[in-house]
Amino acid sequence: MFARLPRFLSLPLVACTLATGTVTCLADQFVLFDTTFTFTKEDADNAKPSKSHYYVKSDKLNPARPKDWTAPVDYRNGTAHVRLEVLDKPAGGEATTWSVCYIPYKGQNHGYGAFNTDVYKEKGVYERDIPMTKFWQNNDILWNEGIKEMHLVIKDNSGGSGHAHKRWITRSSFPPGCA
Repeated sequence: MFARLPRFLSLPLVACTLATGTVTCLADQFVLFDTTFTFTKEDADNAKPSKSHYYVKSDKLNPARPKDWTAPVDYRNGTAHVRLEVLDKPAGGEATTWSVCYIPYKGQNHGYGAFNTDVYKEKGVYERDIPMTKFWQNNDILWNEGIKEMHLVIKDNSGGSGHAHKRWITRSSFPPGCA
């Protein structure tokens, strides 16, 4: 398993009103992060503190991101757009997905929320829009306190137990130059 990916996540909020037969739409959005990275089986096996995680720390997040995601613009009830461009991937069509985890400055219960990208098997561009209120554990984030960092977790398509570090693939399984 080897992937070289740029990730792009923007959070558009679209609000439309209907007045006198005319639809008026306002949109406010920002890019949360845009980064390119290489992630190998070795990276998955050795990621710390949690295996299979790529960490987008505060220094890689947009410094102009809102502290409060509920006001004056209500991003919390908007839509997240993720654009995943897989630049390189070993042949064989191994099913892969990423969990996109929002790590807040302040949370409750489990303390974070997440959604998954679509499953991909080959190089290419994959995009997905997901309502912010449909995230797994979205109510565990205190959205008015802001997002501290993002955790990107590489998995297969089997669900929560499909983390890359649990796969049987070894370093010797990689094509030359990919490990």
